[in-house]
Amino acid sequence: MFKLRSNTFKSELFNEKTFYKRFLKDLADCRKEVVIESPYITSFRMETFHQVFQGLLHKNIQIHLITRDPSDHEDKFFRHQSTNEILKCTEMGINIIMLKGFHHRKLAIIDKQILWEGSLNILSYSKSLEIMRRIDSEKHVKEMIHFLDLKI
Repeated sequence: MFKLRSNTFKSELFNEKTFYKRFLKDLADCRKEVVIESPYITSFRMETFHQVFQGLLHKNIQIHLITRDPSDHEDKFFRHQSTNEILKCTEMGINIIMLKGFHHRKLAIIDKQILWEGSLNILSYSKSLEIMRRIDSEKHVKEMIHFLDLKI
């Protein structure tokens, strides 16, 4: 992990081996809202997140998942898994936002204070080399929300 500090924010770099431990801690510390943007959703990765999301919902924390519309997946395997997981999340009470046009962004926002951004598909990662940056900065979160025109 590499850390960068300035007067206004703290930034840390994570890889595919160190990301989930820190990300799950951020989710455990969440108080109001979680936004996760991940173009792919797989059943394997969601096995971890279903229980985490249930706990967050039990604490009345809003969850927004932004993902690729399953019909945009060329691979039937991804299309089927994504559709099933979206249905499960919807039934749980999670807000699902599906984007058309081969969406590929990967990020998460926690309590409008912490921004995760990088190359790792949070809801589907399995074995590739990845990088994620954690930025603790309300200013950077607001900038990203504005840049992406998120309605959250």
